[in-house]
Amino acid sequence: MAIGFGIGMVYYGMPLALGSLDFNLYLSVTFNALSEIPASLITVVFIDKVNRKTSILVFTSLSGVCSIMSVLKGIHPIWTTIQIVFELVSFFSACSAFGVFLIFTIELFPTCVRNSAVSLVRQAVVLGGVFSPMLAAAGRVNGRFLSYGVFGVVVGVFGLFVICLPETRGRGICDTMDEEEYKQRDSCLYNAVAGDV
Repeated sequence: MAIGFGIGMVYYGMPLALGSLDFNLYLSVTFNALSEIPASLITVVFIDKVNRKTSILVFTSLSGVCSIMSVLKGIHPIWTTIQIVFELVSFFSACSAFGVFLIFTIELFPTCVRNSAVSLVRQAVVLGGVFSPMLAAAGRVNGRFLSYGVFGVVVGVFGLFVICLPETRGRGICDTMDEEEYKQRDSCLYNAVAGDV
């Protein structure tokens, strides 16, 4: 849920905070909307080939770093273009992380609790989005760090929680909690025996 909160804050907040950047607002909104298309396509095309944990960790870290980089001001006129590129990469990464994260959540839980788990994670994403308008407004008044800087720190730090979760790529989906526990116990036993040999 923490990961969902961080991703949701960036996913819903970045488009709201575009007015604080020194770039044409209409082009910024258009570019952000267009960046969701390749993010969705990348998720669909590469989901069979990539690990879920690694993907989420890379996308949330990239989103955090690029969001913080879009706060920096430069004196050269080209810097406004560089800022929007950082913002677009950050938003694209958050959209990609969001797609992979929902699939990861579905694979993580057995069927008997999957609906409840996905609902809770989705609520965490929306809860992250609840704080976004306040941060976007604060960023317009008090400087961009209160919006893009906070977005970057939150998604980067909360994305690290994925390290605590098991990898689900290539694993079968269980129907009951007992099956899931049995599978995890067998996996731990196999790893312990393989380490001794």
